[in-house]
Amino acid sequence: MNKNLGIWGSIFLGTAVAFGAFGAHYLKGLLAADQLEIFQTGVDYQFIHGLGLLLLGNMDGPHSHKYFKWAGKLMIIGIVLFSGSLYLLSMQNWMGLSLRFLGPITPLGGLSMIFGWLFSLIGFIKQ
Repeated sequence: MNKNLGIWGSIFLGTAVAFGAFGAHYLKGLLAADQLEIFQTGVDYQFIHGLGLLLLGNMDGPHSHKYFKWAGKLMIIGIVLFSGSLYLLSMQNWMGLSLRFLGPITPLGGLSMIFGWLFSLIGFIKQ
């Protein structure tokens, strides 16, 4: 097992639950419906990819393929860029900030997640 991927997966899963509760209970009255939906999308993708990190952490062993490690790294980057930018973009009006420059960051995070799953697939094929 890859301890680091397990740790990152657990951190992202725990914070996804906390962010989900924060959005549902606190932000619900502060953000417009479309902003809250954007925030929730970040939570959903963080949760899914946190589970992916736990899976990849369990795939890592003496006979595992290097692609699993790369998949994990790409998923971590993807969570930070994709979900992180969605959180900030959804709350920018509430925080009184203009964070539009983060808009192009979101698809880069999405691409990182896609490549993480692609590397995972390659790892399974080559193993």
